[in-house]
Amino acid sequence: MGGEVEHELNIYHRLNQGPKYHPGRAAVQTLINLFKVSGPDSEHHCLVHPLLWDSMKVFLARNPIHRLPEVMLAVVLQRLFLALDFTHSECHIIHTDINAGNIMFGIEDDDVFKEFEKDEKMDLSPRKKTNRRVVYVSRQLQVPKRLGPPVLCDFGSTVLRETEHDDDVQPDIYRSPEVILQVPWSYPILLIFGMLVAWHLFYGTDPEHHKYRSRAHLAAVIAVLGLPPLDFINRGKLNRNSSQKTVSTFQAGIQLPASTALEALETNLDGKEKELFMQLMRKMLQWRPEDRKTAGELLDDPWLREQLG
Repeated sequence: MGGEVEHELNIYHRLNQGPKYHPGRAAVQTLINLFKVSGPDSEHHCLVHPLLWDSMKVFLARNPIHRLPEVMLAVVLQRLFLALDFTHSECHIIHTDINAGNIMFGIEDDDVFKEFEKDEKMDLSPRKKTNRRVVYVSRQLQVPKRLGPPVLCDFGSTVLRETEHDDDVQPDIYRSPEVILQVPWSYPILLIFGMLVAWHLFYGTDPEHHKYRSRAHLAAVIAVLGLPPLDFINRGKLNRNSSQKTVSTFQAGIQLPASTALEALETNLDGKEKELFMQLMRKMLQWRPEDRKTAGELLDDPWLREQLG
């Protein structure tokens, strides 16, 4: 068995050993079984999971307005916080690759699978035969009448909390300040993601509009939060390896965008609802990881409670 598969299986075993009573247990993907398929060159290990529909990324692409209504966003964030509280406080693991592509919706309507099977029988998916294998085009599932709760998936890049980490992790646009500045990181890197995925899902727009550069990413964060605290900068490898001890070390000549109040970025909400939503965002968007609220604390946020009734 390959090292990557063995690692992922160990993570699923760790998740399975978590307490049965924790509500976040239902918010993470589980493993049902494992089987092998022999190919022309090697064996492939296949993981069997409960049936899910599709990802948040696909849902947004198929949604005409390309964003989530407030209540649906609140459900996604609540489930994400539940999953993170379970994986952090009970399983002591860190999911380093959370993005809109691996937050998957459950299905409470089995008709989509019946239609999928019927359509395949009536109109076979396109396929291409090569000398050694057959390649099939995937068929898209229809949108079910009733979506199930979102589930956090894909634990192949997960790491254990037992050791200190400073690896370059996370998808580009979701990287936390610690990762960019090579500061040792832990659970709080994912709370920054909570804020970014909320904004990404709410607007359908990534924080970075052009080719990704970590320096430009850092400059954009500075424009909203101001300069990072010196004690935070000094924790990072980039500062220790540099003869220049200022924030400009990390800007590398990139001009800072004009300072922007966080509230000015929110244009769809107003009044009390906007005020509460911005309070939630500020609980996650902080330079120092220790200044961010934990996933468990965020579950008691007033905006979430108001949206979920």
